[in-house]
Amino acid sequence: MKLTQHTVRLVLAEPLRISRSTMTARDAVRFTVEHEGLSGHGEAVTSVFYGLDRATLQRLAARTGERLARFAGPETALHALRAGDLTAADTPAAVTAATEAALLDLVGKRTGTAVHGLLGSSVAPRAATARTISLTSPGEAAAQARRLAGAGFSVIKIKAGDRDEEADLERVRAIRAAAPAARLLLDPNGAWPEGQARTLLPRFADLGIEAVEQPLPPGDPEALARLAARSPVPVIADEDAVTYEDARRLAGRVHGINVKLAKCGGVHAALRIAALIKDSGTDLMLGCLTASTLGIAPAVHIADHARWTDLDGHLLLAHDPWTGIGGDDGFVAADGSPGLGVRPRAEAGTRSAAS
Repeated sequence: MKLTQHTVRLVLAEPLRISRSTMTARDAVRFTVEHEGLSGHGEAVTSVFYGLDRATLQRLAARTGERLARFAGPETALHALRAGDLTAADTPAAVTAATEAALLDLVGKRTGTAVHGLLGSSVAPRAATARTISLTSPGEAAAQARRLAGAGFSVIKIKAGDRDEEADLERVRAIRAAAPAARLLLDPNGAWPEGQARTLLPRFADLGIEAVEQPLPPGDPEALARLAARSPVPVIADEDAVTYEDARRLAGRVHGINVKLAKCGGVHAALRIAALIKDSGTDLMLGCLTASTLGIAPAVHIADHARWTDLDGHLLLAHDPWTGIGGDDGFVAADGSPGLGVRPRAEAGTRSAAS
């Protein structure tokens, strides 16, 4: 088997402003595993928060390719990856997830089976995805919410953590008025001290917020659990729930855990967390980084395990070089196509540059 890589620049349709940063673009490294005339693909994206830049991802892809070449086929390589015997011990979760996605895609194509079928599900998942509105003016937020509701979105995620907490509240009020039937999630990205969160959450509860992601700065999961125990709004751990052990410590103590394949290590790792928290009182949220359809697709194949689905990263792009999971109507879905069920857009090759 051979692994090759290709890097593209993913430009956002508009800047995504959150409490700690503003993003306009990121790089995506495509992992392609070739074997006996077929190819499987996965994607890892750069992330300042997780310390992954373009050069690092490219170096790690090359290292993974060297290790992958030792295996006779994708099935044995996939087994080894899940046993921890393929990638090096210090490999970031995002690289493991991209490698696993490429292998799943290839195995699915070799067997004529969709990835969700390989994972044991006979029904192609379809889920209503949240759509993110970043830190912006109440007027612009209302206009976006109105357009999203008109397009079919029933779940809207609102970024919070403005220096002026009243601006956050006004943004939510404006969105609620513009999309009265929408389910609203709130995400301050760890912007609030514990005392501020205790004061603000009842006010957001009065506005009909369904749940709040990571209201406190990451690094003190005990504080997050304390807040969740008294919060009038369900609290979902995100940055404080990266690994299986993180999830184990918080299971039953927060209302939800946001699992992102790029932070936990892929679909197998995500399903382990889902099994761990099942019946614990903690529900699963499936989230994502801003990525192309290729990067989002693996999570779509396990979307039927989640209470909340936030898989809109590809919808934030000015140009998505891949297609196959939908989303523009408020729903992401896998079909019965072998593998991940995604394909390059016809014009993708003219809009990307090889690494």
